[in-house]
Amino acid sequence: MNERKKRVTGMVFALTGGILWGVSGVCGQYLFQNREVTAQWLVPIRLMTAGGGLLLYFLLRHREQALSVWKSRQNRIDVIIYGLAGLMLCQYSYFQTIEWSNAGTATVIQYLGPALIVVYVCISERKRPEPKEVFSVLLALGGIFLIATHGNPGTLVLSGKALAMGLFSAVSVVIYTVQPKRLLQQFDAPLILAWAMLIGGTVLMVLFRPWTQSPVVDGMTLLVMGYIIVLGTMLSFSLYMQSVKMIGSVRASLFACVEPVASTLLTVLWMKVAFAPVDIVGFLMIIATIFILAMPKKAG
Repeated sequence: MNERKKRVTGMVFALTGGILWGVSGVCGQYLFQNREVTAQWLVPIRLMTAGGGLLLYFLLRHREQALSVWKSRQNRIDVIIYGLAGLMLCQYSYFQTIEWSNAGTATVIQYLGPALIVVYVCISERKRPEPKEVFSVLLALGGIFLIATHGNPGTLVLSGKALAMGLFSAVSVVIYTVQPKRLLQQFDAPLILAWAMLIGGTVLMVLFRPWTQSPVVDGMTLLVMGYIIVLGTMLSFSLYMQSVKMIGSVRASLFACVEPVASTLLTVLWMKVAFAPVDIVGFLMIIATIFILAMPKKAG
């Protein structure tokens, strides 16, 4: 594959992965509003099924590689931490925020993650932030302020629990992004993802016991769940990870920013959620931080 074709393919993969993610969140909102499903039922099943499916592929095709994750004590610790503190918390808090608000708002709030990663890196490496990094963090905070209050500090438009869980979701994105760095240097990303999903899903199964809940399980529920698990999880993550390999993490993350756009549009068109103009301004402020942070440093 020549360089140009590789770049275009990587771009398409990232865009497709982002759109699949965005649609997945709205599918979750549909289940919450129309099928008596809860995040405590949806997320364990999603993680267990998707993780089990991915892991089965590796066990059948690359068994030795799949099991090699557990040979090193440090790797065992890392993959467990990633599965619990990274993936499990990230997925649960994201879908819980959707249940308490809507998919568009939850997805945009989660995109505070890159700005929080800047704060984390500056603190952990004891380095002074660049002006664009300071501006991005302030812009992201301003966006959250508008979404939560519509510009009036005395009024909370978004429910307190939805805002808190959404912010927790953004913090978990930092863990999800930063923690598995050492693992990804040794193993394929989908393999680590498979083990992490299985670990996180197992713990949530024990905690929430989804088999004790009684959502409406009909053909539409199974169809939407199938989309969330197969397209919105297994395929979307695989496409995105492949795009990172082909065009790099910075470009891939920029193209994946189609996720909050797709999620917001579908929330309006399918779920009939009406956003105020001030909400859209807040959304754009947060999304803009991704592009600002991706701007190259000036030479010299």
